Amino acid sequence: MEDFQGMEEKAFVVDEVNNVIKESIENTLQNAAYHHGKVAQWNSNIVEQCLKKLTGLNKPFKYIVTCTIMQKNGAGLHAASSCFWDNSSDGNTTYKYESKTMYAVVSAYGLAI
Repeated sequence: MEDFQGMEEKAFVVDEVNNVIKESIENTLQNAAYHHGKVAQWNSNIVEQCLKKLTGLNKPFKYIVTCTIMQKNGAGLHAASSCFWDNSSDGNTTYKYESKTMYAVVSAYGLAI
């Protein structure tokens, strides 16, 4: 049992990271309508909040967080990423937020130290 708890404390837990991302997005974009002039600040806020909360989990990871905010106007978005890492210790997740006027897509990568 103790070994399992120790592994859990060192693991990249997708649900835990998704909750951090969701909270950061909602704190920043809640009830906001898309506004081109505010997107850069929103992006920065979301990424900085995610990094602060993820490092606050005190897990042995280096984190990378990306955020894309896009106006909801029917345009397509295609993205891809590739990583060379240790599947047993490293991890990633992508969380999509949607409102009436915009999409936000946040990806977080955790690389074991």
